[in-house]
Amino acid sequence: MKCFAVLVLFVGLLVMGTMAAFGVDYEDALQKSVLFFEAQRSGKLPSSQRVQWRGHSGLKDGFLQGVDLVGGYYDAGDHVKFGLPMAFTVTMLSWGAIDFRKQIADSNQLGHVLDAIRWGTDYFLKAHTQPNVLWGQVGNGNSDHYCWERAEDMTTSRTAYKLDPAHPGSDLAGETSAALAAASLAFKAYNSSYSKLLLVHAEQLFSFADRFRGKYDKSIPSAQQFYASTSGYSDELLWAAAWLYRATGEEYYLKYVVNNAVSLGGTGWAVREFSWENKYAGVQILLAKVLMEGNGGPYTSTLKQYQAKADYFVCACLQKNNGYNVPMTPGGLLYFHEWNNLQYVSSAAFLLTVYSDYLSAGNTEVKCPDAQVKPQDLLNFAQSQADYILGKNPKSMSYLVGYGAKYPVHVHHRGASIVSTSILHSVVECVKGFEKWYSRKEGNPNVIFGALVGGPDSKDEFSDERYNYEQTEPTISGTAPLVGLFSKLHSNSVRGSSGSSPPKKSPVPQHPRSKVPVAFLHSITDTWTVGQRTYYRHKVNIKNISLKPITQLKLLIENLSGSLWGLSPTPEKNTYKFPQWLQTLKPGSQCSFVYVQGGPQAKVSVISYN
Repeated sequence: MKCFAVLVLFVGLLVMGTMAAFGVDYEDALQKSVLFFEAQRSGKLPSSQRVQWRGHSGLKDGFLQGVDLVGGYYDAGDHVKFGLPMAFTVTMLSWGAIDFRKQIADSNQLGHVLDAIRWGTDYFLKAHTQPNVLWGQVGNGNSDHYCWERAEDMTTSRTAYKLDPAHPGSDLAGETSAALAAASLAFKAYNSSYSKLLLVHAEQLFSFADRFRGKYDKSIPSAQQFYASTSGYSDELLWAAAWLYRATGEEYYLKYVVNNAVSLGGTGWAVREFSWENKYAGVQILLAKVLMEGNGGPYTSTLKQYQAKADYFVCACLQKNNGYNVPMTPGGLLYFHEWNNLQYVSSAAFLLTVYSDYLSAGNTEVKCPDAQVKPQDLLNFAQSQADYILGKNPKSMSYLVGYGAKYPVHVHHRGASIVSTSILHSVVECVKGFEKWYSRKEGNPNVIFGALVGGPDSKDEFSDERYNYEQTEPTISGTAPLVGLFSKLHSNSVRGSSGSSPPKKSPVPQHPRSKVPVAFLHSITDTWTVGQRTYYRHKVNIKNISLKPITQLKLLIENLSGSLWGLSPTPEKNTYKFPQWLQTLKPGSQCSFVYVQGGPQAKVSVISYN
């Protein structure tokens, strides 16, 4: 059923409007960030799947090796399941859900965040088939990159690779242990039996990682070109032990990080980066928290050394480290690496945010070589990085896809760049995908909401081109830290504007449901250029996801600068309703409307319904 009868496109349409002053909606950014993980799911998708242009994929993963490895996440714009960034992603999602649980719950996102964590942890439980065996990767990066196809059409190798005592990988096993330990804390209040199960696997994996030491990319050489373990495995051993101490409270793990502080580099390495590859700053901040909570006891002296290195990281980010600072772009963005820099920015901003909270709780500050830094200074700087990501930058470009008035539309992502299997039923073949979809000048047909792209270069320049994967490819490890970051910033903005905390809401519904009875699916179905202006044909499907018929649906459509077909306007500004010929939308039924404008999608929300 369609909400419109005839659509006439005017190629010469002039879109009027001016760019509004920069403003942020951290809650909207949070909701979109959480949604990104549904677009990255591998395996059999659940009925609650909201990203409807995705379908089931990788349903035989592990089959040739006699193990069930269905599920988990694709790491970026391709279809390999790399264990190291996936585990780091789950750790960061869990850390956000632990430290900012109330803030995430206040935005009604905690159920979705726990779903995102569990999609990863369920996979890790499958992959950990024996105490000393961990399947660490599915797929081969080289053969995968030879094709440009949807995950649903995948024809590339799905070879699975494992770690065992003869083929160790302390970094990957350690990170997976950390992910499961952190996730056990995230689930502890809501599913105690699942939390305990995660902890059992976390402790077994830590023992495996510590006893059989070695770099995972030597045991899985095909990972070297994509996720090489440059820093080695020492940081992951400390990282896992720190998380296990937080999850269990057992002194054994605290003694481990103290006794191995020198040999594993925990108090020796002063770093200016925190990422899927290098965890030292994260370890140092976790252990500084233990100290500031007064739980150092006989280990206080060593924990102070950890805290000194945590402070070094903070000072380097805030440009207060006597010249030994993280480089910055002219526009004020931390600049770590040429390739996918924003994933390092998001991780750093998250660390600064949690450390700000720990310092505040401990009523202490950071003494940098160039200044005394207060907890609020850390949060303010983290916010400056978040605001840059969301559009406060020289390009006025949001680097979080789907957020704001201007964002990348040629994202380097196979699934987003090819029309959905629900529309194009025929298989998109491996090489032909390059010819028809990779090379097309038009924007992607699917908006991959919440994807954090690689971002601008050292001079704040950005080229929105599909082939420019250094800048336009998103990663799960880049978006994961944003969940905690945006939830904290939204909470602060609400308190700042109202003078009080938002009202309490139910933290975790057992079966998450939308607050409204309809779901919206946005897509770009056509693009064209007139002069130097690019226009987009946006289509929005409205689906009744309730068990009752819907009448008198009234919608608010914001940021609309072009013409709209398929809905009837009301006397109220920016408000629309069903067309006269459509009185009722039955359960499971859907309709659609279309609009054309010189920019990304409008924001659609429900005002009322019967």
